[in-house]
Amino acid sequence: MQKPAKLLFLPGASGRTEFWQPLSGFLASPASRVHISWPGFNGVPQDPGIRGMDDLASRVLAELDQPSAIIAQSMGGVVAMLAALRRPELVTHLVLAVTSGGMDLRPFDAEDWRPAMRAALPGLPDWFTSYHEDLTPHLPALRMPTLLLWGDADPISPAKAGERLATLLPRAELHVFAGADHDLGCTHARLLAPLVDRHLARPASAH
Repeated sequence: MQKPAKLLFLPGASGRTEFWQPLSGFLASPASRVHISWPGFNGVPQDPGIRGMDDLASRVLAELDQPSAIIAQSMGGVVAMLAALRRPELVTHLVLAVTSGGMDLRPFDAEDWRPAMRAALPGLPDWFTSYHEDLTPHLPALRMPTLLLWGDADPISPAKAGERLATLLPRAELHVFAGADHDLGCTHARLLAPLVDRHLARPASAH
């Protein structure tokens, strides 16, 4: 059984690395923790080498020097999937919270978060808010155990999006929390921790 030696925590569009700190503290896993920031987000200096989502995935891949689990929020989940598709042999487990998963969320009546995000964070890179690549044809290749965490009161990524992802990912397990919204990864950290610890103990897939 391959357990992760490292846990990589990816923030969402806000770039707030502190988002996952509560869950990180509650987890019993002995794996080391790395909270990844996005250059140009949340006060982090811009990096001229970061010009798109694939470059953010490369930033994550630079930390994949040993078998690792990736725990990601919202748009960070897309980066997690891009990284896992490129180096699946090093990603033992995925934990994806309220992500678009590289899907078009309009069929699920999702609220478009981009206008409010652009207004609140005018320095946000254009390539980030304009990203629309469809990853669904590639998702069946992600054969590592994947834990999907959703709230039933999330207008940005409705629970139906999680249900759809659960049909596309071969080893996915979906948990939907009543009354939880887009911040459930932080607000429900104490409830999530036992689920995540149990998930990280699942046998990783052989590549």
